[in-house]
Amino acid sequence: MEGDSSFSAIAPPVFNGENYQIWAVRMEAYLEALDLWETVEEDYEIPVLPGNPTMAQIKNHKDRKTRKAKAKACLFAAVSPTIFTRIMSLKSAKAIWDYLKEEYDGDDRIKGMQVLNLIRDFELQKMKESETIKEYSERLLSIANRVRLLGSEFNDSPIVEKILVTVPERFEATITTLENTKDLSKITLAELLNSLQAQEQRRAMREEGFLEEALPAKSEDQLGDIFTKPLPVSKFKFLRQKVGVCSV
Repeated sequence: MEGDSSFSAIAPPVFNGENYQIWAVRMEAYLEALDLWETVEEDYEIPVLPGNPTMAQIKNHKDRKTRKAKAKACLFAAVSPTIFTRIMSLKSAKAIWDYLKEEYDGDDRIKGMQVLNLIRDFELQKMKESETIKEYSERLLSIANRVRLLGSEFNDSPIVEKILVTVPERFEATITTLENTKDLSKITLAELLNSLQAQEQRRAMREEGFLEEALPAKSEDQLGDIFTKPLPVSKFKFLRQKVGVCSV
């Protein structure tokens, strides 16, 4: 019970009228953790206590009544003020849940249109030069997960294919290596991301080492050398590019 008490101190996810499918998954998990989901799913009746009830019957009656009240209170606390005004007259947690589902989940036709829009959005994605592989893959996975929440299948294969054909040219060497060592039609998303992220890390380490070599100012004399002695042309060009100085 102590665990339930500490978890109940965590605020439920709040629904503001957008992204219902995501909220519904999180809210169901929240209610399950509090052992309240049954009251939403079944909306069981609470029988009247018999005459001269036993202590066990009294305890069970009180527990079931309390859980229904808690589930309703959780749902009231998990919506914005605007949505609360629409559900405040509903008498049970199940009635509240069913209303929100009918109002915001959409019918199959609407879901189908949403899926098509998301897939179109997915197809238009390209990795930006300023992005990391992690940022780009998370953007693609976010779209894929929204499709899944709408009830449509979306496995990792399209994500793998998308990354392979849309990453910038700087990843060409890694992709060529993968082509020569693996069957790209069977490579997993995790394998691909690990390989591309490893290249990113190696490149970052090389650039960091190059900067340390170009600017090794460990003493006042060395610091003075930076401002009084010319750098090799290659290092000079690299540093200009690094600080964003363009050639005129």
